[in-house]
Amino acid sequence: MRSIWKGSVSFGLVNVPVKLYGATEEHDLTAHMIHAGCGGRVRLPKTCGDCGAVVGAGEIAKGYEHNKETVIITEDDLRSLKAETRHVIEVLEFVPASDIDVMMFDKPYFLGPEAGAHKAYRLLTTTLANTDQVALVQFAMRGKTRLAALRVTGKQNVLVAQTLRWPDELRDPGLIEVDDVEVKEAELELAETLVKAMANEFNPDRYRDTYQEELRELIEAVANGERPAKAEAEDVSTEEVDDLLAKLQASIGGKK
Repeated sequence: MRSIWKGSVSFGLVNVPVKLYGATEEHDLTAHMIHAGCGGRVRLPKTCGDCGAVVGAGEIAKGYEHNKETVIITEDDLRSLKAETRHVIEVLEFVPASDIDVMMFDKPYFLGPEAGAHKAYRLLTTTLANTDQVALVQFAMRGKTRLAALRVTGKQNVLVAQTLRWPDELRDPGLIEVDDVEVKEAELELAETLVKAMANEFNPDRYRDTYQEELRELIEAVANGERPAKAEAEDVSTEEVDDLLAKLQASIGGKK
């Protein structure tokens, strides 16, 4: 893997020089826009909305809205920002992982030690593992200040920086209307019984991306001159369940 950022984790007075790597990759197939008439690739030149001219990469600047006007910021302007030049992942505090709302978690990155930093790196990973805490950290990368949870993962106890969404980026769930209806005790007991019947240890290897599997089969079929028949949509009821007890009992019976 190629590192995408270099810096150091500031852990009190201890600095751990690290490299940052992308921890995920997409497995979705990539589709190109094709002209259905001749099969040629569709190109999308960037054009100016005012004069209609095709704009080259060197002519593009960033414009930000300010007081109903557009302020143009150049790359030289951005280089004046101090946050972007400070390559430090600063540990702000240590918190229990359960204190962080799962809605805040965003993208994970691996952190690997630089040459000569393996002892300090192992000190931090072992400390996090033994205390069952995550380090709340902050750093700047690619034009943004990132808030992240630093934790350990895998048999090798590798550091993972899981970036967090800022609180003002989360929408208020209170905007969703939910009626305060009464749930009967018998219904609740059966629902909990169903949960216990379906309980299992989490193993992501049990699950598959069936859409991508079917898409690959479709591409193979079309490449061989076949056009599969259109699949019939499944009927999904959106009506309120009249008899929850009966549905729950049937569900439990099916699991048994």
